Amino acid sequence: MSFEIKLPLFEGPFDLMLFFIERDELDIYDIPISKITNDFLEYIHHLEQMEIEVASEFILFAATLMKIKSRMLLPRPELNEDGEEIDPREELIRNLLEYKKYKSVVEELSNMEGERLSKEKRGNIAAELKALSKMEDVDAEMQHVDLYKLLKVFQRTMAKMAARSEETKHTVIQYPYTIEQQKDFVLEKISFKKQVPFTDFITYKPDKIFVIYTFLAILELLQLSQVTIIIGEGYNNFWVEKTEPVAAA
Repeated sequence: MSFEIKLPLFEGPFDLMLFFIERDELDIYDIPISKITNDFLEYIHHLEQMEIEVASEFILFAATLMKIKSRMLLPRPELNEDGEEIDPREELIRNLLEYKKYKSVVEELSNMEGERLSKEKRGNIAAELKALSKMEDVDAEMQHVDLYKLLKVFQRTMAKMAARSEETKHTVIQYPYTIEQQKDFVLEKISFKKQVPFTDFITYKPDKIFVIYTFLAILELLQLSQVTIIIGEGYNNFWVEKTEPVAAA
């Protein structure tokens, strides 16, 4: 089966080797050099077919793998000074382990850097207060203002004023109600009935300003002890009742 690997994922040939080892769950101390070499060469050929320039370090690494593969195919193994057989993969494994160790450290440092960058730095309060005082220093700001800058600001302001299509108008409307007027209105309504629900005042004229003035008038009458309030069923309404005058003893 063919596989596709993008070059930017791998920083170097050792990174690609570790990918193959982890992908196929290989023993890094007993690398099947033939399989790894074929995978590595297939990857390089795939890059060439995609017309991607192969870095020289990848080509050198492929040549090293082929050299190790050829040494392992020789019938006579190489021996060291002690007469022990030399594993042609020994140097490759040592370099891979070293690379893996440093890679894990770099990844940990990268995570620590990302975590540190996401935190807000503790500021120097004295330095911040000094910077703020400079920003609010009018004299310091005026030192950088010249006649040309003032004229440019004046020109932009006049152009903005001329571009306005309509003048700003503020209309003040006088409400046709007063507290005294609404007090008379409430007293008149409750003179015909013993109790009048507040909803009746709303249905009489469902206007927001009218309702507000009427409610304020009821509160003032309540303060003057001219009316009393009885809470209605469900607490969604109340009844206004006229207070009977207390007979003198």
